[in-house]
Amino acid sequence: MDKSKSYNSNVDYEVIYRNVKYPRLEFKTGELILILPKNYQNHEDIIEKHKKWINEKKNFIERSLIESKDKKLVERNFKEFKLLACHLAGKISKELKLEINKIYFRKMKTKWGSCSSKKNLTLNTLLRYLPEDLVEYVIFHEIIHLIEKKHNERFWRIISGKFKNYQEMEKELFIYWFLLQTKVLKEKIKKVKKWPL
Repeated sequence: MDKSKSYNSNVDYEVIYRNVKYPRLEFKTGELILILPKNYQNHEDIIEKHKKWINEKKNFIERSLIESKDKKLVERNFKEFKLLACHLAGKISKELKLEINKIYFRKMKTKWGSCSSKKNLTLNTLLRYLPEDLVEYVIFHEIIHLIEKKHNERFWRIISGKFKNYQEMEKELFIYWFLLQTKVLKEKIKKVKKWPL
């Protein structure tokens, strides 16, 4: 792992070397991460090549942080969330005529959910703080991966069949993500302050 500054000194980024074939850029947690093949050199070239995309993402994140201040988290306990999620998953799978094997709930660091080829749906427990329409959207989105694995044109065409405003919903999810990251950070700080010296 290697921490650096990017091309314009305004974006911090982290370089991670892994057993991957191709380099990629991620902005999943608000910080730019370069995931590179183990022997890859000159990561500055990747930054330079994608600087327009990096700037667009950075600006989007900054706007999302501002908009997140106007959002309110839903007060829903885990049991209520689990009942809601199971109800929505059942309704959606019936509507799509797709079978779900199991539903798992766990805290996830970079995504709202996933759906495996074994038809197991995993939902981020942080979804319990989101409005019901966004929870439904996430579940629908993940179940659609049983039809189309990739986020390609076909995938988004299927999504738009039910959610015409899916781009707005994706943006809302991003805004809530940052709101929750702020909440989690505040809770960690509170715990640290409560520890005896």
